[in-house]
Amino acid sequence: MDWPPRPLTDLASEGDVNLSPLRKRWEAEQLAPATRELLADDARYFLHQSLSTPCFNALRSASGIWLEDVEGRRYMDFHGNSVHQVGYGHPRVVEAVKRALDTLPFSPRRFTNDAAVTLARRLGELAPGDLGKVLFAPGGTSAIGIALKLARLATGRHKTISMWDAFHGASLDAISIGGEALFRRDMGPLLPGTEHVPPCDPRQCRFGCNGSCDARCADYIDYVLGKEEDVAAVIVETVRSTDVQIPPQTYYARLREACDRHGTLLILDEIPICLGRTGTMFAFERYAIVPDIVVLGKGLGGAVFPMAAVIAREGLDIAAERALGHYTHEKSSIGCAAALATLDVIDDERLCARARELGERAVVRLQAMRARLPQVGDVRGIGLLLAIELVDPATGAAATGLAEQVLYRCLAEGLSFKVGQGNVVVLSPPLVIAAADLDRALDIVESAIASVA
Repeated sequence: MDWPPRPLTDLASEGDVNLSPLRKRWEAEQLAPATRELLADDARYFLHQSLSTPCFNALRSASGIWLEDVEGRRYMDFHGNSVHQVGYGHPRVVEAVKRALDTLPFSPRRFTNDAAVTLARRLGELAPGDLGKVLFAPGGTSAIGIALKLARLATGRHKTISMWDAFHGASLDAISIGGEALFRRDMGPLLPGTEHVPPCDPRQCRFGCNGSCDARCADYIDYVLGKEEDVAAVIVETVRSTDVQIPPQTYYARLREACDRHGTLLILDEIPICLGRTGTMFAFERYAIVPDIVVLGKGLGGAVFPMAAVIAREGLDIAAERALGHYTHEKSSIGCAAALATLDVIDDERLCARARELGERAVVRLQAMRARLPQVGDVRGIGLLLAIELVDPATGAAATGLAEQVLYRCLAEGLSFKVGQGNVVVLSPPLVIAAADLDRALDIVESAIASVA
């Protein structure tokens, strides 16, 4: 039932690859010899892999929305690997971690601790419906593995349905359900039974949506579930963060109905977008549905400690005789303290509402940008997760070269962000950002697009 994605030879879907000539040129123009020597040492001692080693710069500090490199340049960080909802070094998160270090720096797995129990209870209270059972993991990829195993145990089935171009982590099980060639190519054999279907993407719909989604892609999943009777779970990024694809309400309503009808679990991956990024604590709250399992990560550790969680409905507490995770840092007193402080900051500083308000304001600005610049083919936003899709004005084709040029021009002006799917400028600022700084960042992006175009 697989549906071909972009060609497997296209390894630039993530953008910002570390062998790019533009990156090398940027380093030569921007970095001092001492920094380049540090980068050479980085390349010497780390195994090389795309998107990280070799790196293109070196940092010495991070605070609030800002990164500072070893030469003293500051960058507004609109990338942050999606960990920085409350910004870097938030005093409440740092203080909570310091207290944990002073009292309980490590909690062996056979013991529990107050921070872990409190965090599990709070996540269960925050999650809608009967999502009330929790497991922690040291990272999102590990949490995805827990969710997959739980789905197999609960259904007695092993197959999954996920999306082409999806990203769920970098381990073998995660790339099996993921759909990016950069992670999958030459890595087989992968997990058996990992079927892929087209994502909900109105601009490139395989079902004739013509830019206005009528959720036929959800109907196709319903069809596949009817043909593939041994599907344990449908796994979806609620909003695909790599290029900010925002399905309509009808998509998840039909998907939830299809899963219920076929006895299949619905697993939502919110690792990069949970905790207020989309304007609600969980992105799926905007769709008025409740999954069987939701996976959180990244920002849960407050941009300090690696932390992830699986929240499942009460009826899935069925694995008392099995090991779903069993990770060394499963109930980390430090990670749980950081997460509790993060939840307090999100609540007390009204960051969900702030993301909605600033995001709506930013989308208005992006729409005006699109009207002025023919290279902007589309703009999208949900909360403070924003996208600018760059195209060739003459053909409408994806402008991958332009997106990379815009990235390095913006870095030179003090703004860092991610390029997704090769031609999408993805802006994901900390939710604590001031309105004036957000405006300044959008000024930098617009100027860069205009100048390099």
